[in-house]
Amino acid sequence: MGSNGIRFSITDLSEPTARILPTLYSYRNGISLYEAQYDDDGNQIPIPEDIMQSVIAAFLRFQLFCTDFGVPHQNIRIIATEATRKAINADDFIERISQQTGLGVEILSQADEGETGAWGVASSSSEVRGLVMDLGGGSTQITWMLTSKGHVQISPKGAFSFPYGAAALTQRLELIEKHKSEDEAEAARKALREEMKKNFLNAYRGLEMPDVLVEEAKKDGGFVLYLSGGGFRGWGYLLLYQAQAHRNTYPISIINGFVARKKDFTDVKRLKKVARDANRIFRVSDRRRAQVPAVAFLVSVLAEIIPHGIREAHFCQGGVREGVLFRTLKPEIRMRSPIEVATAPHAHPLAPKLAKLLDNSLPDDTRSFETLHASDLDNGWDEVPSESLMRQVPLSFTKHILQAMANMLYYHSDMSKELSSAAALYTTSVGVLADIHGTSHRNRAILALLLEARYEGDLPPRDYNYREALRRLLTPPELWWIKYLGAIATVLSMVYPAGTEDDLDACDGRCKHAPGNINPGYPPGSYPDCSPFPSKFHFVRRKPHLGLKTCFADDLGKDGNESGLRLTFTLTMGEDNKDDPMKVQEELESNVKKIEKVGKKKHWIKIGLDDDNIADDYAGLDDEVSDNDDNGDDDKDNSGSKDGWGMKIAVDIKVRHSRLDDSA
Repeated sequence: MGSNGIRFSITDLSEPTARILPTLYSYRNGISLYEAQYDDDGNQIPIPEDIMQSVIAAFLRFQLFCTDFGVPHQNIRIIATEATRKAINADDFIERISQQTGLGVEILSQADEGETGAWGVASSSSEVRGLVMDLGGGSTQITWMLTSKGHVQISPKGAFSFPYGAAALTQRLELIEKHKSEDEAEAARKALREEMKKNFLNAYRGLEMPDVLVEEAKKDGGFVLYLSGGGFRGWGYLLLYQAQAHRNTYPISIINGFVARKKDFTDVKRLKKVARDANRIFRVSDRRRAQVPAVAFLVSVLAEIIPHGIREAHFCQGGVREGVLFRTLKPEIRMRSPIEVATAPHAHPLAPKLAKLLDNSLPDDTRSFETLHASDLDNGWDEVPSESLMRQVPLSFTKHILQAMANMLYYHSDMSKELSSAAALYTTSVGVLADIHGTSHRNRAILALLLEARYEGDLPPRDYNYREALRRLLTPPELWWIKYLGAIATVLSMVYPAGTEDDLDACDGRCKHAPGNINPGYPPGSYPDCSPFPSKFHFVRRKPHLGLKTCFADDLGKDGNESGLRLTFTLTMGEDNKDDPMKVQEELESNVKKIEKVGKKKHWIKIGLDDDNIADDYAGLDDEVSDNDDNGDDDKDNSGSKDGWGMKIAVDIKVRHSRLDDSA
């Protein structure tokens, strides 16, 4: 029970998806317990009778829904925050809820509310390093947080809480205007600003900030803010609206994981104008819109007072509800990667091996390319990269991302070619993975583009703009490695079309147990005993196994003097396949041309092109691989610029044979 509304939800905390807090049912009742407790003159009054009855009725209905979903009575919890805690008739309100519903009400203290909200923020991201704030209706809390391997560290002082919630601050600013001259109102606003600045600065000093966070803020141009609560989420949706309206094309409309640069986050004049003038704003109600001036007032204070400044703002869906749930999970569950957990239910049996092959397709050299902050994207990447930079694999391609890609490798494979690429492209924004709790927009973009590239990027023109919008969230080196990994995945899916590695179990008419077969053709014991199949000619043909190693090399190209990647596929075939009757090697040699094509300079990520040229450049891999593409040196038939992000690729195939009882 918050100050601006009551959120009802049913969450599945069973394994293996507990980390992402899957929501089975969610509903928000718009009753504002804060507004109900104040008259027109700003005087606090008891929660009215009709409001209490409406709240109780909502809880009774929710209990019926819990029965429908099979939720045990003892697993239903009511958590109350600021508005209930400070109500004049709080005791009577709570008692009546308990009597009529049979449920207890847990009222969080001021300190507990801030700490629980911080845990909700921890659930919203794989890593949190910075200041955490929760802006509810009645109050706002501030603390700092560091998370690592499922462990959450916050200030030993807990969280500092102030009565500057969106609804409370709106009311206070309205009262400042009431019955006062313009000069008196301005003086009162100035006094309120000074009060807030003093309180937040004292809170910062009292939180005992870790030296590591302070040093990072000094070095990087400010603290990262992690923001939760309805007030901040409303501010985030204003920023999203601004990024998507008037021909702007920000591709993802999910608030969790959205990052705003300081200059956008603190542009309070512009956002107040958007709230005032826009006809309709996605996920911003009339009540939230009316509270925008108060939130703008708070943001302007924060921008002025936070030592070392604000670098960027991360918006989080997690709040008190998510914090209550996330805190109950064991550290080994909390530490899991949300994107890997969310994709695991869709994995085929071969997914672990496929993930290892994808990982092996990246060079062994240390991946030292630093993950970028949102503010770094302003640099534009207009400079041609040095050779040393070319040899660095972006840190964003973690084992978790590669495992998630392997898990989803076949999800769209049953679709026709006209659907698979487009469906894969939208997987993380409006598709099956859209509701992942705890992953960033950049990771959503990376996985979506990887999956789309796995189907060779065959898109209708309608979807080009969306793909380019996703690409703008990433860097040129990331985009080239996505092309490359997509081509690797395409080849792997051709080698293992069902995502399994079972051997062929059939008969060839030569089995020694076959009736009337006087010349089995194989020495006794060469094949497993097929006595369960007395009327069939039985044999086992082992499926060829695939291995992969990759390294940077300097001896590529026609003259052996070019740098790039050398991939070595190892094809292991059983003795029964030594003559390659299925022509696996020939097929693989044909398919790996798709990988080599990524290394041609005309398919590198160009620098400083307009949107249309970028789209055309990325669409280059949509063409069928022709023999002309793969004859001769890179400089031939290269219509694109030689400047850009990418490198030459050479693929070798080695064949080895093993006995049937050898392990591949």
